[in-house]
Amino acid sequence: MRIDSVEAIPAGSACYVRVTADDGTHGVGESTFFGWPTAVAEIVKSFEPYLHGRDPLDVEQHWLALYRALSFRGMAVTGAISAVDQALWDLKGKHFDAPVWQLLGGRARRAVRAMRVVDMGTADEVVAAARRAVEVEGYTALKILLFQDEHHLLRQAARIDDLVSRFAAIRETVGWEIDLGVELHRNMNAGDAVLLCAELARLRPLFVEDPIPPDSVAGLRAFAAKVSLPVAAGERNTTIWEFAEYLERPGVAYVRPDVGIAGGITHVKKICALAEAVNAGVLPHAVPSGPVAVAAHVQLGMCVPNWELQEHVPQDAPAWTDLVDSVIEVRDGYLIAPDRPGLGIDLADAGLAKHPPRSADLSHTPLREDGSVSIR
Repeated sequence: MRIDSVEAIPAGSACYVRVTADDGTHGVGESTFFGWPTAVAEIVKSFEPYLHGRDPLDVEQHWLALYRALSFRGMAVTGAISAVDQALWDLKGKHFDAPVWQLLGGRARRAVRAMRVVDMGTADEVVAAARRAVEVEGYTALKILLFQDEHHLLRQAARIDDLVSRFAAIRETVGWEIDLGVELHRNMNAGDAVLLCAELARLRPLFVEDPIPPDSVAGLRAFAAKVSLPVAAGERNTTIWEFAEYLERPGVAYVRPDVGIAGGITHVKKICALAEAVNAGVLPHAVPSGPVAVAAHVQLGMCVPNWELQEHVPQDAPAWTDLVDSVIEVRDGYLIAPDRPGLGIDLADAGLAKHPPRSADLSHTPLREDGSVSIR
C-alpha cells in the first residue's frame, strides 16, 4: 500500500486533509490553525511530493521527516503536520479495521468526559447559560470564559471585583458538584492575575487557564509557583520540548495540547506521557475545533490515562454538520467514541464546498481606555 494523493481543503476557519492510498483507503485530518487556514493548505500541498508513493503506515517516520526537513517552526507548519498525521492514523485504523484508540494501546476509560464551554455575555447571560448546560444539557464540568471584552476598559480593582463576582454567581447557581474551570485568555499581567487567583481560591475552580500571555514558558511556570490554584496552559504551544519546560517543577498542573496544531495524534500522545510522568493532567484545547479534530481528541482521550476532561461545545450547527458524515455523540456529559475504524468520521465534500475559507478578523483587537492595545 502506497500514498497516492494528499488533498488540502480549507473550509471555514480550518484546513482539512485527505490522504488516499493506491488501494482506495483514505484518512482525514484537521488543522486547527484557525487564523489562517489557507496558509496551512499551501504547506500541506508542499508535503505531497515527499509523501507520494510512501507507505502510509510509517506514521512516525513521516512525522519526523516533515518536521525536521527544513527546521522551520510555527503553527502553520505544525498545523499542517497535525492534519496529515491525523489522516495517516485514520487511514491506518481503516487498514487494520480498528478504531485509533485500539491501535494506541487500548481503552483507558469507557468514554471521555466533556467540559462544556459556556458562551460569553453579560453576567446574567453567563449564569443562565451555565445553568442550562448543567440542568438541560447534562454536563458535569464547565469552562467559564470569565474575562469579557469590556474588562479591558475597567480599572484594576473594579475589574478584579467584577471577575470574582461573576464566578461567585456561577458557583452559587451550579453548586459544588460541578467542576468549573476559569479561562482568562491571556488577558492579565502577572501581578493582577495573582491577586485574582487569591480571591477566586475560596470558590474552588478546577483550574485557571492562561492567566498571562504565553510569551515565556519560564514566566508562566514562575506565575504558577506564586498561586494556590492549579494552572492550565499550552493551547498556543506545539511541541514536546515546549511542554517539557511547562512541566518542570514548579510547573503547571494541566497541559492543554491541541491535536490540530501540536503535531497530531503522534505528538500529542507524547505530550500526554510527559504530563503523566509528573502527575499532571491533560485538558486538551478542543474549541473552536471542527468535527474531525474533536474526533481525533476523543480517540486520544479513550486511551490516555491522564486525559481529565475535554472541552466541548455542541456540534449540531451547519458549521460542523455540513463538513462531515457524522459528529461525535455527547451522552450524559460524555463524548462517546464511535465504533467505526480509524477516527470514526469522514468528510462530506458537498458540505465542505458550502464553507469557503475564512481568515482571522483583526479589526476587533481589544484596546484599553487610552486606545493602546491590551495585553492579549
